[in-house]
Amino acid sequence: MRKAGTFLCGIIVAGLLAGCGSTMPDLTQEETDIISEYAVGILLKYDKNHGSRLVDTSEYENVVEETPEEIPEPEQEPEPEIPENDTEVVDVSQDAEAVSIPSTIEEYYGIEGVTFQYLGYDLAASYPPGADGEDVFFAMDATEGSQLLVLRFMATNTTSSDLILNMMDYGVKFRISVNGETGQSALTTMLLDDLQTYKDILPAGYSVELVSIVEIPQSSSVETIDFIMRGGDESATMSLQ
Repeated sequence: MRKAGTFLCGIIVAGLLAGCGSTMPDLTQEETDIISEYAVGILLKYDKNHGSRLVDTSEYENVVEETPEEIPEPEQEPEPEIPENDTEVVDVSQDAEAVSIPSTIEEYYGIEGVTFQYLGYDLAASYPPGADGEDVFFAMDATEGSQLLVLRFMATNTTSSDLILNMMDYGVKFRISVNGETGQSALTTMLLDDLQTYKDILPAGYSVELVSIVEIPQSSSVETIDFIMRGGDESATMSLQ
């Protein structure tokens, strides 16, 4: 095929040159090569059996570039809800500091202008002492097998004016515990100096001795004494000794 093409090129070149005139012009080698390449190109153009080495891209021109489908992002699982803690937090530290335990009779009952001081105790078979043979308004004796524990207090008017001290107005209730045992109610008496029922005028700066009495077994010795004050639903305890 290559030889036949060359032969045909020679004929075409000769014909082209003949058409220009009877006289064949002198051509340089470069000009001859150009004419030969031109002729070969024409032959190849019309040669049906010659396949072009160039790729015909016309069939790809109408191809629409498709956009790749977007890959959906995986659905994220919802985060678990954290339940809120509705429990109310109460700070009791300040309340604990604010609460004070009354340490005196006047503080517990809110008695103003008067102070009460514990003086000590007596053990006796009767009260007041030396009542035998004396004309007293009221005296009391211990029951058989018991003795009287007499607690002594000093009430003092600390103001510059006379005051009426009426202990019954305060709803006074006392219990006395000896040696850690269950407290017993102080005896209710008609004694004029009974701390639970005392009512009288205290002059300015004046002091009066008052008592609170309970019965204990005759054989008991006193080691500790707790004086328990009660008013309403609240109570307070004074450790006397």
